[in-house]
Amino acid sequence: MNSAVQRDYNRETEVVKSRIVNYWSARSDSFMAQREEELQSGQHQIWARELLSHLQGKTGLRILDVGCGCGFFSLLLAESGHHVTGIDLTEDMVLHSRELARQHGIRSEFFQMDAECPAFPDETFDVVVSRNLTWTLPHPERAYRQWLRILKPGGILLNYDAEHARYHLSSGLEGEKAHEMLSSGQMDECLEIYGMLPISGWKRPGWDVSFLEQSGCSCVEADTQIGKRLFLQDDQFRTPYPVFRIKAVKSGTVPAS
Repeated sequence: MNSAVQRDYNRETEVVKSRIVNYWSARSDSFMAQREEELQSGQHQIWARELLSHLQGKTGLRILDVGCGCGFFSLLLAESGHHVTGIDLTEDMVLHSRELARQHGIRSEFFQMDAECPAFPDETFDVVVSRNLTWTLPHPERAYRQWLRILKPGGILLNYDAEHARYHLSSGLEGEKAHEMLSSGQMDECLEIYGMLPISGWKRPGWDVSFLEQSGCSCVEADTQIGKRLFLQDDQFRTPYPVFRIKAVKSGTVPAS
C-alpha cells in the first residue's frame, strides 16, 4: 500500500471510529441502566456459569474484557476472584464501568483503549473475553491478531457475538427491545455505520473460525446454539437473532499483522 493510499485508509478509519464513539456515547446511559438490570436478573448467574465453565475452576487469572461496555463481564469475573482489566473505545462506557464496579465493591481496572490496538505487552493475559464487539470493528482481523498477541501461550479467547449488522441491514431496527429508546436519527446513524463496516457482509462465525485457525490457534470452535441456553426468556436481554460463541486456545507463534 503506497503512502497516499495509506493516508486515505487511515483517514477513513478515523472517521468511522469517530462516528462509532459518538453513537455509543449517546447510548451509554441507557446501556448503564440495562447492565444494572441485567446484574439484578437471572442473567447474572446464567452468564457467570457460562464464563466460568471455560476456566477449569482456576482463580486469580489475568483476564482482559475487551470492548467491556459498562463492565458486565468484568464484574462477573472479578466476583469469582479473577484480576480483570476492561477496555472500551468510548470514554463514557469506561466511566460507567468504573461507577458500576464501585457500586458493587469490585476492584477492576478500566481504560479507554482501542480494541484493535490494545496497549499491553505480549503475553499479558490468561484469558481474553468479549461480548457484542467484533461486529462493530472496522478491522476485526487486526483485533484478533492483537488479542492473540497479548494472550499467553495456552491462553483462552472467548468471543460472544452475533451478526447484528447483517440482520439489521436486511430487516431494520424497529421492533427490537434494545432499540426501543433510539430516536429515528440514531437508528439512521446506526444503519449508516453498519454499511461502512466490511464485517457486516461476512458470513459468520465461519469467517472467525477460519481466521483463528490460520492465526496459530488450536481447539477453535464455534457454538451457534449458545443463545438458546443463555436467553431463556423473551425480555430486553434477549437477542432476536442467533448468538454464537467463538472459543480458541493460543498455541505457537501468531503471525505478524
